[in-house]
Amino acid sequence: MNRHAIVLSKRVESRILFLRGQRVLLDVDLAELYGVEVRQLNQQVKRNAKRFPPAFRFQVADKELEILRSQNVISRRQHGGNRYRPYAFSEHGAIMAATVLNSERAIEMSIFVVMAFVRMREILSENREIAKKLAEIEQKLKNHDGDIVCLFSTVKRLLEPVRTRRRRIGFQLPEASRTKYARAV
Repeated sequence: MNRHAIVLSKRVESRILFLRGQRVLLDVDLAELYGVEVRQLNQQVKRNAKRFPPAFRFQVADKELEILRSQNVISRRQHGGNRYRPYAFSEHGAIMAATVLNSERAIEMSIFVVMAFVRMREILSENREIAKKLAEIEQKLKNHDGDIVCLFSTVKRLLEPVRTRRRRIGFQLPEASRTKYARAV
């Protein structure tokens, strides 16, 4: 893959958002990538509505729009922003949009859109594997913690001096005579 392709796919990746449990591109970004106006993109999509089930394209809800605005993705209406809620296109919806636009640039850019979505999937898959391995390590450490505590307590017991009763050397009086002798002295 040449350098230009890598730059374009990274540019597409930076515009992919996560909404409603899926990765999507907003109509504004998709229109810019395909070299058309947002109005033209949405018009073509509406004309070919049968090709865009809800899994391919949905309109962003008000709450989602506020979240996007708080992240500076979309400007506010007061600042000259859009007066409607944008549409979000899934990976399949973005490809379908390229087919209904049928422009040379849309077809070319659809390849980079697919590459960006595939790369995002790979990254997420790698992150899941890393998270799984971290969870395994954490579980092993929890098990080892108990074993280490037990080991330390055993070592401490072994390091304590053994207190044995030493036998005295020499003549020893029986207990009863010791007390009599002690009183006499």
